[in-house]
Amino acid sequence: MSEVLIIPLPGNEAFAEALSRHLPAELGHLTATAFPDGETHLAIESDVRGLSVAFVCTLAHPNENTVPLLFAADAARDLGANRVGLIAPYLAYMRQDRRFRPGEAITSRTFAKLLSKGFDWLVTVDPHLHRYRSLSEIYSVPTCIMHGAPLLSSWIKSHVSDPIIIGPDAESEQWASEIARDCRAPFTVLEKERLGDREVRERFRDTIALVNRTPVLVDDIVSTGATMLVAAQALQAYALAKPICLAVHGIFAEDAYPRLTKVFSQIVTSNSVPHLSNAIDIAPMLAESVRALIGKPFPAKP
Repeated sequence: MSEVLIIPLPGNEAFAEALSRHLPAELGHLTATAFPDGETHLAIESDVRGLSVAFVCTLAHPNENTVPLLFAADAARDLGANRVGLIAPYLAYMRQDRRFRPGEAITSRTFAKLLSKGFDWLVTVDPHLHRYRSLSEIYSVPTCIMHGAPLLSSWIKSHVSDPIIIGPDAESEQWASEIARDCRAPFTVLEKERLGDREVRERFRDTIALVNRTPVLVDDIVSTGATMLVAAQALQAYALAKPICLAVHGIFAEDAYPRLTKVFSQIVTSNSVPHLSNAIDIAPMLAESVRALIGKPFPAKP
């Protein structure tokens, strides 16, 4: 029997199965149901005694997933697991990394404390690090971040002829340039041009590179889709083919996805968040990190 047990939270079974094919690990099982008053009933149905347990849970809907996840981690430890880790293909609550207005909770720090208390290690993909240099600034357990840019560029090389890589805003420039370099393709970024106190126009830094190219807009995450929509609409002025939308994490809040399908010829994401746009498998990449972390000696939890 393997010394590692991978247990998916509900909705993460397919990803956990894909992971298990790339790891010396077995798949475990738990059930999570709700009592009539809404409280969670959770049971781990696999023997975890003496094992290193890795729970798999993408956190695209953190408010409904976090409580069962923490219950599962505590139960595993209480049932005799040696170590309890978290594989979160998408890590939530990274947006609020400072107090923008008086009284606001810095939820990224609070969420990090909760997960650090419940788990011995964490593996994730491209968390939205903006003002933090690394996860270690807020997480007190060993963490490993995998980057999806190489997988996005690989998809472009296999599926797009003569691409131009486009960053939909200034924050995405590092992403766009890295992917373009790997694809050996030109890139440009959408910038805001102030025409007055109240008027702003979106323009591309380099329009010459757009000619006779297939526009591929890339970003780490698509949430509301507003940034991608603005960029796609700006492209319409150049009479180009419909662009392709490419992202690691596809959240598609509210009606984002149907709105985006109207302006993009194709929308492609990784399977970090289950969605019909998933076309890039990040499980093999995450498996490498899990294998490395499980083999490390960890400090005892306080």
